[in-house]
Amino acid sequence: MDPTTTCCPHLACPASGQTGQGNLGLHARQDTRFLCRQCRQTCTATTDTVFSRRRTAAELVVTVVTWLAPGCPLQASVAACRLAERTVAAGGARAGQQGQAVQASLVEHPRDLGQGQADASRVKRQGDSVWMALAMMVRTRWWRAGAGRTQRDLPLRRRLLERVRRGAAHRPLWGCTDGGCSSGRAMRETLRDAVSPGRPRLPPWRHRCMAQVVQRYRPRRLVDVERRLVDGTPARVEPLRRRSQGHGVIHTASIARRNATCRDRWAALTRRGRALARHSLPLPHGMSLVGTGSNFCTPHASLGRVGSATPALASGITDHGWRVQERLASHVPPPRWTPPKHRGCPSHALKRLRERWCS
Repeated sequence: MDPTTTCCPHLACPASGQTGQGNLGLHARQDTRFLCRQCRQTCTATTDTVFSRRRTAAELVVTVVTWLAPGCPLQASVAACRLAERTVAAGGARAGQQGQAVQASLVEHPRDLGQGQADASRVKRQGDSVWMALAMMVRTRWWRAGAGRTQRDLPLRRRLLERVRRGAAHRPLWGCTDGGCSSGRAMRETLRDAVSPGRPRLPPWRHRCMAQVVQRYRPRRLVDVERRLVDGTPARVEPLRRRSQGHGVIHTASIARRNATCRDRWAALTRRGRALARHSLPLPHGMSLVGTGSNFCTPHASLGRVGSATPALASGITDHGWRVQERLASHVPPPRWTPPKHRGCPSHALKRLRERWCS
């Protein structure tokens, strides 16, 4: 019960989104409830987490999510925990929503990505199918972003690259994708910035390279692999490749393993099976549940560290490998308070609030 580790969740409060400011005090020890001295409203220690307003015990919720994330079937979790099916499904959906918030809060900040790979997988749905695109950072095996759409086209790749762009610094960046004809256009149109106000020119990023790996198949057999550069020169691509993957050639094996992990842990992604998704709503939740569990809680032997070598630890985002309970109980701070805009001179009280909470 440490009030310095959480913040006031009320958006109208001037202290919203700020931790360790001394505005929270203990209100009820039995209910683990805090009182904000600024807005005089209360909040619990589990607000904005998976355990908020849940009648199910926290240990049981952690057990259910621990089973669902590696691919345990829903009916097996229902039979083992003796819970209703909708309760288990709701717990997995809330864990996915909270994973999206954690991913946006901790990951979508400008970082040196080095080499990134992207690919799409088909998700079987009742009546048709949808496409799920994933992007990852090769050097630390970090799942960066995901997007879904009914067609594997240019808007899907643009949506995926927009999320990658939020967490990419203006450093040398090399992207490697499959042989989709719209991949190069999506990268050129997304990775660019304005240089002047108004309707400006949008020049592309300077140190941006892109390669494609085209695989040609005959029935049930791979017959040819073509590696080609879409943007950049071999002299610029080779240092990025050596820094991110070491020796070898241009490949998309890392994102292929990521897709295989998703297929192994999510029944709707299997190539030949009877599990079908009823609608597209669980798509981002399941993607975040598997992706954030792999980023924060799953050790990767390929990172070359002893013990809990998670992608979050290798990227410097966390200082240790998280447990499932830590991920579900992590607080995502709301956006900071924005002072209201009024015509005329602001009041002295508003000036004091700005000086206290906006400086």
